[in-house]
Amino acid sequence: MSPAWISVLCLGGYFLLPGPVSCEGAAPIAITCFTRGLDIRKEKADVLCPGGCLLRDFYVFGNIVYASLSSICGAAIHRGVITSSGGVVRVYGLPGRENYSSVASNGIQSQTLTRWSSSFTVSKGKSEALEATGRAVSTARPVSTARPAAGKRQKKTPDKKAGNKDCKADIAFLIDGSFNIGQRRFNLQKNFVGKVALMLGIGTEGPHVGLVQASEHPKIEFFLKNFTSAKDVLFAIKEVGFRGGNSNTGKALKHTAQKFFSADSGVRKGIPKVVVVFIDGWPSDDIEEAGIVAREFGVNVFIVSVAKPIPEELGMVQDVGFVDKAVCRNNGFFSYHIPSWFGTTKYVKPLVQKLCTHEQMMCSKTCYNSVNIAFLIDGSSSVGDSNFRLMLEFVSNIAKTFEISDIGAKIAAVQFTYDQRTEFSFTDYTTKENVLAVIRNIRYMSGGTATGDAISFTVRNVFGPMRDGPNKNFLVIVTDGQSYDDVRAPAAAAHKAGITVYSIGVAWAPLDDLKDMASEPKETHAFFTREFSGLEQIATDIIRGICRDFLESQQ
Repeated sequence: MSPAWISVLCLGGYFLLPGPVSCEGAAPIAITCFTRGLDIRKEKADVLCPGGCLLRDFYVFGNIVYASLSSICGAAIHRGVITSSGGVVRVYGLPGRENYSSVASNGIQSQTLTRWSSSFTVSKGKSEALEATGRAVSTARPVSTARPAAGKRQKKTPDKKAGNKDCKADIAFLIDGSFNIGQRRFNLQKNFVGKVALMLGIGTEGPHVGLVQASEHPKIEFFLKNFTSAKDVLFAIKEVGFRGGNSNTGKALKHTAQKFFSADSGVRKGIPKVVVVFIDGWPSDDIEEAGIVAREFGVNVFIVSVAKPIPEELGMVQDVGFVDKAVCRNNGFFSYHIPSWFGTTKYVKPLVQKLCTHEQMMCSKTCYNSVNIAFLIDGSSSVGDSNFRLMLEFVSNIAKTFEISDIGAKIAAVQFTYDQRTEFSFTDYTTKENVLAVIRNIRYMSGGTATGDAISFTVRNVFGPMRDGPNKNFLVIVTDGQSYDDVRAPAAAAHKAGITVYSIGVAWAPLDDLKDMASEPKETHAFFTREFSGLEQIATDIIRGICRDFLESQQ
């Protein structure tokens, strides 16, 4: 039978331990690497930290005075009370604070936190014999320091810290904290947000979440970087207090778009940025303008509306179409309605599924949805029909990686010999299926090789109309031989026009021409393969290069 769990008071601190337990002589209580301050109830207590804890696994918030969700052993190492070899620590419970600072000390980088309900500090404890028997204080991630018995295989526990890798997103929950929702429904809203956060699969390599409260003045409750486990997020949501005031959702949304998604707050490059806006009834200010600002910052806006206004209330609503005007895109995907805050469990999974559908996140600026890529394809006689098909397959393999749409990535193709033929421009096809279909059906021209003229033609006729657009421009040139004309001047003009050029040579293509056409640095923008079948391996390098160039352009 499992031992009964009892509450024990040692040195004024309460512990949940299986009996029997002895506290005579104020013996330190054995804890794990991840036991937090909130697992020990106030006052003061001596605890024994084990050795061998990994510094990178600690979660510590503050400096000297730590938020109670911090690891006690992590805080003790951060403070210099003990080393990673462990030891006895005395823990003192303190009231909560408004701000906890971020300081790097003794190999641990603590994190900032805007507010927490309780705190603690640490000092060296009395090193007396440990008399408590049984398990240590229950924590989110218990770690055993005992060695496995000889001849027995140690069981592997699944690593949940990575989270749901198939749902990578940086998400801000913007909750309604106005008098319009009231204290009771505010708590129900927090419960619903907590369930959504739990189902998302939060983790270091999965979704990261933060929380903003909309009221008279918006307040960021915690940032993306503050928590990377679902349990810690649930504690943080539970601690958020009701602010009251008007439901200035527009003001809060604008503040979130401009201030929340920054590198300092933990936003990750190339990951969709999402804000989920909860509105109980209707906003008391203009939300349309805030939605426009959010889109300009590359943020996907979801509106979760609860309890639509009844006919008698419609006169108080500034704009009855506020949902469609605020969302990332008015296509039905970015809006979600819940009839009431009561009985919301069945609405959790459908919302999570939407938040994890990355291909729909068309308002996030990433290399996959914010680029224009034109392919300049050699159709000269030396290529031959079968090799020309391999070139088209190469083009398709690159194109299908990107999120093609009317507001996303755009693809164009030009075939050249002595003459040039625009196979399709950036605005001709706005779905991936159509683009791939038209690439497959490109007819082989056959003729000479005038690559310089083809570059000038493409810059003028294909990129010209798109030059002032929001997407970054790329030109991918594929050729198998010597050009009959000069390529340096046309390529320099393309570079000057802000077009990043990748040159891929096959068979007899001269390396000097490839380097002259390619953007800097030449070694990462010029490629060569002896056989057309080698294009398959190069496709991955081109995709990675485009994403690398895009990210560097955003810095």
